[in-house]
Amino acid sequence: MIIGIDIGGSGVKGAPVDVVAGKLAGERYRIPTPQPSGTRQVVETAREVAAQFGAAERIGVTFPGVVLNGVTRTAANMDPSWIDAPATQLFADALGTRVVVLNDADAAGIAEMEFGAGRGQRGVTIMLTFGTGIGSAVFLDGKLVPNTELGHLELHGHDAEDRASDRAREEDNLDWPHWAHRVQSYLQHVEALFSPDLFIIGGGVSKKADRFLPLIKLRTRTVPAALQNEAGIIGAAVAAAAS
Repeated sequence: MIIGIDIGGSGVKGAPVDVVAGKLAGERYRIPTPQPSGTRQVVETAREVAAQFGAAERIGVTFPGVVLNGVTRTAANMDPSWIDAPATQLFADALGTRVVVLNDADAAGIAEMEFGAGRGQRGVTIMLTFGTGIGSAVFLDGKLVPNTELGHLELHGHDAEDRASDRAREEDNLDWPHWAHRVQSYLQHVEALFSPDLFIIGGGVSKKADRFLPLIKLRTRTVPAALQNEAGIIGAAVAAAAS
């Protein structure tokens, strides 16, 4: 059995995954992200999630930040104790099996390119996940360029995710048209930098894509994530299976 665990700013969720079919192989289990979200607390939460499913051959774990060679280099929406933490070793010790750790949006993008909205897509594809922050995954002819972190581009003098994330929509009490205007400004900025062939919009808000995507007008074809908020779990497991 291969398990995917998706760590976000608001929740830690996981499930066993059928990595051939690209779908969950059991019920998803979710626990709110502990506060503070330090290394010890989050690793213990991930262990609790994994324990719901029994012994696993491998486990893929996503993290909302830059991950290089198993080390988490940034932690914009997590406790600073994650900066330069040996994440792969921490999770492997706690989970008792082989573990792969990767950026959360990269994992979601891997799943969408393999099984979802990006399947068979050539050229430049950019997946953007809107949640507590904005995650990004960039692909060229299906090959991942990891750790792009485009949510931290400057937008009108602010970190883009401080204005256009789903968290910003809730905190600023924005209706869908006003939030869509902010998202369009952000996407136009990314579009000008990369001239992509396809945008895939993911994260929890992708379940409500019909409320805002029709309001966004871009030159680039823009579609909701087919796997919605399960993409991170599936992509984490796919990465673990490939390791």
